[in-house]
Amino acid sequence: MKALYAHGARDLRLADCEAGPPGPGEVLLRVRRGGICGSDLHYYNHGGFGAVTLREPMILGHEIAAEVAELGAGVSGLAAGDLVAVSPSRPCGACRHCLKGLPNQCENMRFYGSAMPFPHIQGAFRQEIVALASQCVPAGGLDAARAAMAEPLSVALHAVRRAGDLLGRRVLVTGCGPIGVLAILAARAAGAGEITAVDVADRALGFAEQAGAARLLNTAADRDALAEDSRGKGSFDVLFECSGAAAALAAGIGALAPRGVIVQLGMSGEMTLPILPVIAKELEIRGSFRFHEEFAVAVAMMRDGRIDPGFLLTDTMPLAEFGAAFETASDKSRAMKVQLDFAG
Repeated sequence: MKALYAHGARDLRLADCEAGPPGPGEVLLRVRRGGICGSDLHYYNHGGFGAVTLREPMILGHEIAAEVAELGAGVSGLAAGDLVAVSPSRPCGACRHCLKGLPNQCENMRFYGSAMPFPHIQGAFRQEIVALASQCVPAGGLDAARAAMAEPLSVALHAVRRAGDLLGRRVLVTGCGPIGVLAILAARAAGAGEITAVDVADRALGFAEQAGAARLLNTAADRDALAEDSRGKGSFDVLFECSGAAAALAAGIGALAPRGVIVQLGMSGEMTLPILPVIAKELEIRGSFRFHEEFAVAVAMMRDGRIDPGFLLTDTMPLAEFGAAFETASDKSRAMKVQLDFAG
């Protein structure tokens, strides 16, 4: 059984990895699809991000769909052959944050493919993996490609939850990569009014339009694209900042109306922000990190047809072509979402 390890910047290797039999409450899974995430690309291109660096070989990947191969003792509700979306979130359930109902803030989180702790938490880009049955959400009616998008959709759903009531609100989304576009889909599902999408590339804005953004602004072509929205004390109610760029955050703050809400999803290290308008307009800044219970909701919304993120998938490549897949995913002029096909 093969797994995809990152040894350092631009050093990926397929190597043997044993899955072992499932224990009580566990299932053995055959991975079918795996989406390459922004964090995977950080490990691939830079060996980490910020203070988080690879200190040992680590299996990448946390966006997967799989087929149930074998059930451990005591597992019910699943059967061999079932397609499942697999949540990478494995909180301990016992720390003070878990006990306060904040499992995404778990002090002992075991999140697939994370170099934050040491030893690192090994990821899910492997042909077979043993997972907790509680991580597996039945995805019948979906194809493996969509089921593997449950994880990034969960990130967007958590962000929308952090924003609060969106019914009829004017929403601004800065940064239209996969998470930004999924935030548009999630905001629409939550009843948002007009949604404006901002990016520096027309191609990304095209995906935002497909997701339902009513207005598309390219700030590379027009640095003052948000000028009209920023007149007076601003006009937007909610900002989803998905780029991690300080300039985008500053522009978004200028365009927010008094008591507007900033939901910060984009991560790119330290960012500065203009604090005076935050104070003067009484803005709220809310971080949004990962997810937990939103994962099952994401699968349900896709199964019901309320959200269909399938148009984000631009490339699918077999596991053996992992190098080309990561190169393609790193080129935003060519790719939006790239998946590895573990069955091919």
